[in-house]
Amino acid sequence: MKEEKVLQGKEGIARIAGLIKEIRICMMTTLAEDGSFDSRPMATQNHEFDGSLWFLTRRESGKVREIANDAHVTLNYADPRDSSYVTVKGKAQFDHDTAKIHELWNPMYKAWFPGGESDPQIAVLKVDVTEAQYWEASSSKLVFTFRYLASALTGGKVSIGETGRVLV
Repeated sequence: MKEEKVLQGKEGIARIAGLIKEIRICMMTTLAEDGSFDSRPMATQNHEFDGSLWFLTRRESGKVREIANDAHVTLNYADPRDSSYVTVKGKAQFDHDTAKIHELWNPMYKAWFPGGESDPQIAVLKVDVTEAQYWEASSSKLVFTFRYLASALTGGKVSIGETGRVLV
């Protein structure tokens, strides 16, 4: 991997947006009451990334209770096909903003919220991103494999990809 880049502002936001755009599901990690960590899959809403990520969730869920105790969350995105990985850190908050629920609603969510957009259990979960780290292998699988072998043979002198940190 090349030396880690540090991106900020619009450039950093654009980098995160490009890396996670096609990854629908992330793993959200929260701090449990016993001090351990809980992770669960969450569907990132199809919303232009501007420094915040949006989710729909159940009001009465473990993650909502955990976020009420500690708003820090980590979101892990992975796209193994493209060898692209992103870890996002941020602070979460939730509410019952009916306009935002309507904006984010998709009929597929009826599986989780049988009452539709007006289901009393539906809540909006917003994560304001504070920083992210990404790892991205370059080029095709064949080129990546060649570079990986070349890097191993040269003691890391051949770059196999890019890593970076984004401060939002």
